[in-house]
Formats: sequence, structure tokens, C-alpha cells
Amino acid sequence: MKSMEEMIQAAQAAAETIQKQMNETQGKLDQLEVEGAAGGGLVKIRASAKGRVIGVSVDDSLLAPSEKGILEDLIAAAFNDARAKADAVASAELAKAQQGMGLPPGFKLPF
Repeated sequence: MKSMEEMIQAAQAAAETIQKQMNETQGKLDQLEVEGAAGGGLVKIRASAKGRVIGVSVDDSLLAPSEKGILEDLIAAAFNDARAKADAVASAELAKAQQGMGLPPGFKLPF
């Protein structure tokens, strides 16, 4: 039978391994890209799965001063679309990482 000290050391080692794997997953999320779009693709926003905006693309047809309000609305909609996709990718990656650690789906880690 293991001593209490051995069990504590094993738990600490497991926690360190989980922390390392979660840090690696978080780093990976900033490398994964998603693209949000609005207005049938007239406005596109590329973002990392962590939600960092990488780029914005606006179709030339929206650059008329009279289209300013529409353009602003479409940029907001494209950003929200990208954010939703980033959240979905991040959730999937974190779930994969947790499965790899043997944690049950939906388990909330305290870090």
C-alpha cells in the first residue's frame, strides 16, 4: 500500500501533467484559425480560436460613403460569427485534451 506522501506526490505529478497539457492546448488555440462572414461573404473576419482577430476583408462594393452604416453592421456581424466559431473550435479542442487526460466530458479544471 502506498504511503500518504507517495499518494500526494502522485497527485501533484498528475496535476502538473494536466496543467502542461492544458497550456499546450491553449497555445494551440491561438494557432487555429476560423473565419466569420456576414452579408453573404461581403465582410469576412479571420480570428484565432482564442478570439484574436487576425484580419478583416471588406468587399469593394461596400466602400461607398452611403454604405457606411451597413458596413459597420456587417463588420460587427462577421466578428460575432468568427467569435462563435472560435468558441466552438476552442470547446472541441479542450474536450479532446480532456479526453486525452482521461477526464470526463464537461469536467471543469480549476485553472
